[in-house]
Amino acid sequence: MSQNSNFEQRQDEGISVFLTSSALDLSGVVASVKSPRAGALVLFAGTTRDNFHGKSVTHLEYSSYPPRALKTMLSIAQTMKQKHALTAITMGHRLGVVPVAEESILIAVSAPHRQPAWTAGEEALEMCKEKVEIWKLEEFEGDQGGVWRANRDGPSHIPSDLASPSDISK
Repeated sequence: MSQNSNFEQRQDEGISVFLTSSALDLSGVVASVKSPRAGALVLFAGTTRDNFHGKSVTHLEYSSYPPRALKTMLSIAQTMKQKHALTAITMGHRLGVVPVAEESILIAVSAPHRQPAWTAGEEALEMCKEKVEIWKLEEFEGDQGGVWRANRDGPSHIPSDLASPSDISK
């Protein structure tokens, strides 16, 4: 996962959620959900792409209120574990600057069978994007500036020169 001074984590039985300013560790997240009781393991890795609606993206920058975001992430993970009878679930999100081609979110789930693992992984991602108190600044190349938006798919919200993450409502 990640272990440094900019790492915050919450755990429950078979559940781990964390926020970090370091690069995300795919193998560590996968290892955290492995179990001899699980016949399926699903990993989602969301990466920074180099463009958005025809504009060249230089990087993303994520901001959050960690105590609230971790509480929401833990609640989502608990819901997914119970709803889909998961063996384990880990959700991690990177904060700060995330360069193109690097991961910003990892969600790993394990379950006795593949269908609950697939479904839980996708539902966890969608709930995370909808509910977790994380905002992103998309920075574009040249003089195109950037845009603050809630951490979900959809249209632009507020140009970066007009707002900060605290100005964005969900």
